[in-house]
Amino acid sequence: MKSLFNKALKLGIIATLTGCFFGKTKTIDSKTIQNSEPKSPFFNIRLQSLEGKEVNLSDYKGKKILVVNTASECGFTPQYEELQKLQEKYADKLVIIGTPCNQFGGQEPGDASQIKNFCQKNYGVTFLMTEKMDVKGPKQHALYNWLTKKSVNGVLDSEVSWNFNKYLVNEEGKLLAYFPSTTGPLSNSITSLIEK
Repeated sequence: MKSLFNKALKLGIIATLTGCFFGKTKTIDSKTIQNSEPKSPFFNIRLQSLEGKEVNLSDYKGKKILVVNTASECGFTPQYEELQKLQEKYADKLVIIGTPCNQFGGQEPGDASQIKNFCQKNYGVTFLMTEKMDVKGPKQHALYNWLTKKSVNGVLDSEVSWNFNKYLVNEEGKLLAYFPSTTGPLSNSITSLIEK
């Protein structure tokens, strides 16, 4: 496991140095957000938790939602710890949704039980984790179809380029920002938008 982590860490460092995987932060100005109308309501998207229970996104209306595609064997995996701290700090105004994905370097090979145990044992994760999903390609989950396509979310086109990309949605179900893997969960660029 340690050698896998070291290999994943090296991959993450190489990718960071080359700048080819992570993109740039994209935020949307408040006027655009106010005037936008998503073609498909965010709160209508269906999700299943890691335990196989249906998740009703409309339960989170009135809170900001940070969606993060996660992996257990990535150089960015330690971000789970910051994500947990972020959830605890802003519990009254933020919901974090982790979406395990195995599309980048095969770095999330585990099944639901293995992913859950890993997250809880190593990082004390209590925030919502969904079933494993595709975040790009022909089997892209509806959640990421909404997050990545301006034709659906009404404001921004983007691409999930690696593990631990982050999307922030506001209290009304409108997309606020996209953050690459290199943006830490506790960075000012994320917390400043949560606090608005």
